[in-house]
Amino acid sequence: MLNSLSGRFLILTAIFVMLAEVLIFVPSIARFREDYLMTRLERAQIASLVLLASEEVTPDLQDELLRNAEVFNVVLRRNEARQLMLSSPVPHPISQTFDLRDAPAFTLIHDAMLRLVTPESQIIRVIGQPVRMGGLLIEITLETTGLRVAMIDYGLRILWLSLVISIFTAVLLFLAVRLTLVKPIKRVVSAMQAYAAAPEDARRVIRPTSSVKELREAEDTLQSLQTQLTGALKQKEHLAQLGSAMAKVNHDLRNILTSAQLFTDRIETSDDPTVKRLAPKLLNSLTRAVHLCEATLAYGKAEEPGPTLARLHLADVVADVIDGERLAAGDANVSFAEDVPNDLILLADVEQLHRIIGNLVRNARQAIVNSGRPGEISVMADEDAGEWIIRVADTGPGLPARAREHLFKPFQGGTTKGGSGLGLSIAAELVRGHGGTLSLERSDENGTSFCITFPKGNFDSSM
Repeated sequence: MLNSLSGRFLILTAIFVMLAEVLIFVPSIARFREDYLMTRLERAQIASLVLLASEEVTPDLQDELLRNAEVFNVVLRRNEARQLMLSSPVPHPISQTFDLRDAPAFTLIHDAMLRLVTPESQIIRVIGQPVRMGGLLIEITLETTGLRVAMIDYGLRILWLSLVISIFTAVLLFLAVRLTLVKPIKRVVSAMQAYAAAPEDARRVIRPTSSVKELREAEDTLQSLQTQLTGALKQKEHLAQLGSAMAKVNHDLRNILTSAQLFTDRIETSDDPTVKRLAPKLLNSLTRAVHLCEATLAYGKAEEPGPTLARLHLADVVADVIDGERLAAGDANVSFAEDVPNDLILLADVEQLHRIIGNLVRNARQAIVNSGRPGEISVMADEDAGEWIIRVADTGPGLPARAREHLFKPFQGGTTKGGSGLGLSIAAELVRGHGGTLSLERSDENGTSFCITFPKGNFDSSM
């Protein structure tokens, strides 16, 4: 609680109220001392009047009058002469004389504070003005013990009263601050935390409701900032999705164009003059298109569209992929093997299945070519009661450690130098779209094997 705004405000309020009470206490205790001494002067004057009214005053009556007035002797000056009206033995010599006639406030405060800090008993003379024109002046002598005790008692009562007032005031201010400031601030903080959890959600943008001018300005500013940030995040997300979609399209389009380049090389051997003349231009255009595709592989993530399912012969798709990769391998010492039953029919999107197998075979071919050693790539398929199983294996050098660590992550799991890692990412996403899984079975110095599974249960109703 002490670390909270309201808790600190409570403590500070109590301290400030106590300081204010101290400023009130000092003149109050000085006033109390003055009233105490004036009361003793009045009592002494009354005792003197009793003496003047009586023709004879016994010693016992005189002692009683002095005890009631709480003084040792009384001197009254009515005309020019000073007259000792009442007298008794004084236990100590007189230490100080205080004249209360027209005494300045500073003097009264100084004398009061000095009396509080002086514990020893003293005999003092006090001079004052008689009430109701009862003379020119009146003097009394008295002991300071009773005065100091009365002042301390009064001071303690003032202290307790100040404590009660300060606590009561602090509690009221605490509740007021909590209601008018702390709760609105907490509401703003809660709104900020809720917005931070999902800044793209426009429903979490704060709605200004505070009636406090400064807080309302803060809420308005925060609302403007959150609205701008939400718009910027949505725009950024759209751009990232567009960039990722373009990157994926460019990735596969680049591979298609690369295959087209190889076919163009064969066209150049044609004897047709027109073909010979146009082939270089076609090759240059395809080369520029490939370079453009490679230059755009730099953006975020987007979801692939759902598959359009149809019955297909897996052997035909595999043969088409391998024909293209065999042509791409050229003179490289890479062999291909197919072990797919001719009667194996599955339900899938033919274009997406071609991309899945094509990406895996292409990665394997590039890994073998980059290793500089001969190798073989094999595509095998089988089925059981619950799923279709396709394996793409090679005898290449295996996946690098970084590729295994970030497998199927775009722009992080590249298997070759300069690769984007999109091939495996795209393949895994397309397989998930079919309800299947793409997993790495093994990868070591003897080669790599990926396994694709498509569940039959998801498509039985369509068969």
